[in-house]
Parts: sequence; C-alpha cells; structure tokens
Amino acid sequence: MNELMTDTLFAEYEAIIDDLGTDATDEQIVRALVERGDWTRNGARAVVALAREQGVFVLRNALALAAALGIEDGASGS
Repeated sequence: MNELMTDTLFAEYEAIIDDLGTDATDEQIVRALVERGDWTRNGARAVVALAREQGVFVLRNALALAAALGIEDGASGS
C-alpha cells in the first residue's frame, strides 16, 4: 500500500469521524463504514475492534508487516 492510498484512507475516515463526532458509538461507526466506506458489516466491525484494541502504534507496524509479506486481504476481509 503506497503513501497516497493511506493518505486517502486517513482523510476518508477522518471525515467520517468528523461527521459523527469522537463520541460516536462503535455501531454508529460501523454503520458509517458500511454506508460510506463500502465495507461489509463484519469487516467494519473487525476494523473498529482492531482500532479500539490495538491503536495506531501496533496497527502501523502490522500494516508494514502485512505489506512486506504481500498480504492484501486477511481473514476478516473475506
């Protein structure tokens, strides 16, 4: 995943959270990801759970490792 793609995703998700507010519930975020981000409900739930449980530090390292390993879509994406 290149820098432009991650910048685009960051801007897209930042806009969603700006619209919902930082106090949005997980279900509100999931609904917005399904409606605006073209996610499945299960995929959106997995992404929200990962964000809540792992945070930026772990996830940026996981992204770098997945990219190096050539893992485009893991188990939650299928």
